[in-house]
Formats: sequence, structure tokens, C-alpha cells
Amino acid sequence: MTSSGLGPHSTPTSVMPSAARRGRWLLALAATVVGLFLWWRLGEVSHAQKGPAGLVGKQPAQPVTASVARAQPLPVWLSALGTVTPRSLVNVMPRVSGLLQSVDYKQGQMVKAGQLLAQIDPRPFQIAVEQAKAQMEQTAAQLAGAEGDLARYEILLKQDSIAAQQVSDQRAAVAQYKATLDVNKAALDNARLQLAWTRITAPVAGLAGLRPVDAGNMVTTSGAVGSGNVSGTTSGSATPIATIAQVQPVDVTFAVPQQAIGEVVGQLMRGASLTAEAWDARNTKVLASGKLVAADNQINTATGTLNLRAEFDNKDMALYPNQFVNVRLLVRTIAHAVVVPTTAVAVGAPGTYVYVIGSGDKVALRKVSTGATDGNLTQILSGLQPGERVVTDGLDRLRDGREVKVVQAQASAPGGSASRPQKAVSRAGERARSAAASGAR
Repeated sequence: MTSSGLGPHSTPTSVMPSAARRGRWLLALAATVVGLFLWWRLGEVSHAQKGPAGLVGKQPAQPVTASVARAQPLPVWLSALGTVTPRSLVNVMPRVSGLLQSVDYKQGQMVKAGQLLAQIDPRPFQIAVEQAKAQMEQTAAQLAGAEGDLARYEILLKQDSIAAQQVSDQRAAVAQYKATLDVNKAALDNARLQLAWTRITAPVAGLAGLRPVDAGNMVTTSGAVGSGNVSGTTSGSATPIATIAQVQPVDVTFAVPQQAIGEVVGQLMRGASLTAEAWDARNTKVLASGKLVAADNQINTATGTLNLRAEFDNKDMALYPNQFVNVRLLVRTIAHAVVVPTTAVAVGAPGTYVYVIGSGDKVALRKVSTGATDGNLTQILSGLQPGERVVTDGLDRLRDGREVKVVQAQASAPGGSASRPQKAVSRAGERARSAAASGAR
């Protein structure tokens, strides 16, 4: 038999088609598996999008809190930082020099006008009064003698028994004694005044400060005599016997920007009484209520503000000199202002807007313009009518046309933990976001 021409290591031509067929079967199988996997995944996504109710793309209602826009009187306040200043601050200084015999007031306590504060040793001044009195009496006796001589001289002159020159000289002597007596009277009055000044009394009623000088010190009209400190004062300084701050009533000085002074000063000049309130440093408590009484006569060019002064009765001593307070000045009251909670107003790309809850509990973005604010209320000048409901919490999770569910807002529980209704709203929001995220997958 003749050879077919194939070598001993040649491969039959039928083997190649068989390998190619196996590769195509493997590719087809892989494509089928991938297709089945994608079909299964798309079925899961479709089921998640349908949700429990079987509605495709349906999002749950977003829990929010809401409030109704209403028309009411709205006070317009100016806020500023103020400093409590006493109506008068008096440094009581000695009027005479001497030994400080006693200090008769209680430091840090209220004193009355005319109350004895301290006593300087009065004995040297009593002696001076007695000397002045004796000198006046001596001069008075001399004047009486001279007047008696003058009366006799005038009788003798009528009888032509004495020279006219002698009568004229006697009249001059009488006038001289009268002038001397007037000087002596003035000296006596001065001595009595010096004696009165040894009793140091309060010139005004007010709150006495800490005692700067103790009894036993020599004092002059410039303070205590001697070196070293006297009750915290340095040598050579003017050391008062007492400091008295008039704090009932008390003033509060504060500054307002020049843009706001037209209306304020205008009302003040017309005699209007503008209400002022003093709040504590954290703006959480009203300390006192008073009225605006005065405005400065020029604007501070460095700050562009005008200093104003309000008066407070301060009967309960809630305001203390040099205390910093927050001042609120009532400028006017808007009679019928459309107001909403400040949390309902948002500012973003559309401008200033609110979300209005319409029919079907769906929200609509509404652009508004705002006016004055008072606490947690904001005036709406345009874009909203009284009676319309607006969203006050949850605005960041809303869009135009979104369905909402209004829930009741609750204050935070003590310790900063949220109350149960707020926790429920939070959980509902989390479920809504989780559903939306599943739909996106």
C-alpha cells in the first residue's frame, strides 16, 4: 500500500474543528451565566423600587414640623452692648485736716444723703470757734464804747462845747469798729464752718464702696498722710474718705449705628418715651426695664455710632456699676405683620424662600422677602399670606413637590438628648433615606 504522506508525528485534520467548537460552547455558556445574573439583579432592583405597596418610584412622606403664618403686632427692637454707669459717682474727700477719729459707715452698704460717714477730731476747730467768738465780742464792746462817746460828742457839738473835728474823728472810729466787727463775724462763721466739716456726711444717697481709709490716720484735703499703702491706696494719691455710687436709679450707656439714629433721636426730641430692656450677658434673662432718656450730641467718627443713655429704677439692684449688659431698645411696633418662625426661612440659590405645604401635603418652594425680626419670629413682607402653612424643620431634605408628613415638634430632653417624637422623626428620615439609597442601587 502506498503511504498517505503523513509523517509519524502529524495531527489529523479533524482535531482542529473539534477544539474550536468547544471554545464557542464555553463562550456561550459564560454569556448565559452573565445574562442570568443581570436578570436576577434587575429583578431585585425592580422589587426594591416597587416597595411594600408595589408602586414603582414612590418615596415615603418626609416627616417635618410646620407652623401657620399669622398676622400680629411685631415689636421692632435695636440691640446693643451697654455698660451700667451710676447716676453719680462721688469721691468724698476731707474738707479739713486732722486726725480721723472714726469711720461711721458700713462698706458696701447703702447710705442716705446727709448720713454721717466719718468724724475728724473736732477739738482744734472748737477752740478756733471760741477764739473767733471772743474776738467778735471784744470788737462789739469797743464799738459800743465808741458809739456812746459819739453820742455825747454830738450833744456837746450842739452846745458849741467841742470842736467839730473831734466829732468827725469819733464818727470814723465808730465806722472802723463796725467794719472790724463784720470781719470778726465772718471769722466766726468760718471757724464754725471748719468745725462742721469735721463731720463728713454723704452728699448723695447711694452705694458705699470699700473703705479706703481707716480711723486713726491723719488726713488732709488730699487724703491720708504718711508713706506706704492705706487700705490699698498708694502714697501721694488722693485718697477719699468714701466713694458713693448713686445706683437707684442707674443709667446704662450703649451705642447704636448711625443708620438707626434718625428714628430714635427724632422720637426722643419729640418727647416720646422709648422702652429699654437690660438683658444678662447670655441674653437669656431680662434684668431690668427702663426708658431712653438722652442721646449724645455727636457721632463717634471712629465707630460711626451714637451713644445713648437709658434710665432704670434698679430697685432690686440687678444692675451694678460697670456691668456689661445686652440692651434692647423698642423703636416701634408694626401693627399687622405677617410672621413665621425664623427657622422656616431659608437662603439659597433661589434667594430667600420658604416651603409652603399645599393640597395633598405636598410642598412648594415660595420666594419671599423678609423684614424685621423679634426673637424667633421673622416678618414676611411679600410672598406669603396669613393662614398658609410653612415647614419649620427638615427644609434641607425637601424639594419642590415632595410629599411631607407633619409631626409635632418637641423640646429637647434634659441632658441634650432628643425626646421620643424627635427620635421617631429621625428614624423615619433615616428609613426614607435608606429607601432612596436602595432605589439608586
